[in-house]
Amino acid sequence: MLSRFKLFYILFGFILLSTISPILVWNSNAEESLEMDLNSALKKGSFFIGLKQYLGGKNDSFSKNKHITFKADKGFLNLHSFNGIKHKSKEINIIWKDIPVKTPDAIERLVFGPYASYESAQKQATNLKEKGFKATIAYPKNWEVWIPFKNNHPKHLSNYKFSKIINKSQITPFLKSEYTSQKLHGPIYISAKADIKINNVNFGKNFYLAKDSYGTWTLIQQIKFDDYLQGVLPYEIGPNSPLEALKAQAVIARTWAIYNSGRFSMDKYHLCITTQCQVYKPTQIENKKVKQAIKETSDLIITYKNQPINSFYHGSNGGLSAIASESWKIEDFYYFKTIIDGSKLLQKSFNLPLQNDSDLNQFLDFEKKNFYGSNHSLFRWNKKVSSLIIKDYLIKQKLINKNAIIEDLNVIQRGFSGRVTKLEIKVNNSNKLFVLVKDDIRRILSFLPSNLFTINKLNDNLWLFRGGGFGHGVGLSQSGAIEMAELGFNYQQILNHYYQGTKLKKIEIFSR
Repeated sequence: MLSRFKLFYILFGFILLSTISPILVWNSNAEESLEMDLNSALKKGSFFIGLKQYLGGKNDSFSKNKHITFKADKGFLNLHSFNGIKHKSKEINIIWKDIPVKTPDAIERLVFGPYASYESAQKQATNLKEKGFKATIAYPKNWEVWIPFKNNHPKHLSNYKFSKIINKSQITPFLKSEYTSQKLHGPIYISAKADIKINNVNFGKNFYLAKDSYGTWTLIQQIKFDDYLQGVLPYEIGPNSPLEALKAQAVIARTWAIYNSGRFSMDKYHLCITTQCQVYKPTQIENKKVKQAIKETSDLIITYKNQPINSFYHGSNGGLSAIASESWKIEDFYYFKTIIDGSKLLQKSFNLPLQNDSDLNQFLDFEKKNFYGSNHSLFRWNKKVSSLIIKDYLIKQKLINKNAIIEDLNVIQRGFSGRVTKLEIKVNNSNKLFVLVKDDIRRILSFLPSNLFTINKLNDNLWLFRGGGFGHGVGLSQSGAIEMAELGFNYQQILNHYYQGTKLKKIEIFSR
C-alpha cells in the first residue's frame, strides 16, 4: 500500500494562495453558507477552472451580443449575487453593460513580456521579487509580469513597457428578465442539481462569474479532481490509447494540475482549459476506458522528496527528451534527464550531447522504428519556409519593419539534447542581430513543431528546417507512452522512464 499524506503538506511551500480571502459568502436564516476559496477547494479535492475568459470585453466571442444564457433541462437554476440578489428559474439570462464611472480610475504599471510560457514569466517574476519589487504574473493575452509604477524605480530595470490605463467605464453584469434587469455584483454563483447548459453547451453543475484583472469577467467551473480528468484525458492523449498509457496520463495530469494550481490565482481560479494549462472540455459521453484509468489511479500523484513534481508532458520528443532549462528560462529539475527514448540497446547507439548539426542530422536519419513513439505524425518533419514568411512572423511580433529583408539564420547555441536554445536572425537594414532564446523561438516562429531542428539555406529566399518531435520535449512523450504500453509496460514503468527518481504517492482529500 502506498503511503498517504495530507494535501495540505503537498501544497504548502509552492501554492501561495493563503493571501486570497473568501470572495463569496452569504447567509440566509443561517441555512446556507458558501465560500469560494482556492486553497480550501484544493484541500477538498476540487479545482476552479476558467472556462471562458475576458467576458464582456472586445474579444469576447462566447457571450454573443454581450449575452449569456444558462438553462436547466431538469429542475431549477439558482443564482446568488454578492450584492444579495437571489433568483430561481429554469433559465437565467445575463447581459453585460458598459457603465460609466463617476471618477475615472488610472492604473500605471511596468509590464515585462510577453513570454511564451508561464514558466519563463515565473522566472522573471521571481527575479523581480528578489530585488524587492511586488511582481505579479498576468495573462491578458500572453504571459506578462506586472509591477506597480513608482517614480523612484531604479534605472537598472530594462525590457519593460510603461502602461497607463484610464478606466472610464466598468463592464457590469445584469440579470435580465422579460420586464426588468437587475445589476449584479460579482462573484455570481449559479448552480443546479442537474447539468446546466450555457449558451446551449452542457458544462456541469456549479459555476461562478468573477471579475478578472483586466476589467472583464471569467466563467469559472468548480469541479472535482476526477471529473476534471474526465475532460482532460480524451483531449490530451486520446480516449483510444492503451489503458496503461491512459493511467500514466491520469497520474501526470492530476499531478500537473495540483502543482500548477496557483497559475491564475490573481483572477480567482486555478487553471484554464487551453494548451497554456491542460486541454479540458466538458464530458458529453463518458468513456469507459478513460473512467477506468482515472478510477484505478485515483488520488495518485508523482512526487520527488515527498512533494508533487512539475510533471511536464508533450506530444512527441522526436526520440530524444529534453531537460527543463533547454525549453524555458528556468532552473532544472532533478527528475528530468536527457534520454534516448527507446530500448537500452538503442541508447548505446548515440553519444550525448548532440550539440552540432552533423551529430543531430545523423540522429534524425536513424531508423525511426527503433524509437518509442515513432508513429507520431511529427516524429520527423521538414519545413521549407521562405524568407518572406519568416519576415511576416517577425513583423507580427513587431521585431522588424516591413522594409527589412531576412539575410541569415544561424543556430548559435544548442542544449544537451541538441535542441536550439539560441537562434540568431540577421536583417539587412539593421545593425542589430535578433537572438531568439528557448521558448521564444517557437512562440515567434510558430510554424516550428519543436526546437529539435537543423537549418539549411537552400537559396536567398528559401530555408529548410529539418527536425523531430512536437512540443517542448520535457517529461513524458505521449506517443512514447502509448507505444510503451503497447509493448507491455505498465503505467508505473512508463512514469519511471520519463520521471526518473520519483515516487508515486496518494493524496488525502480532506472532505472524505
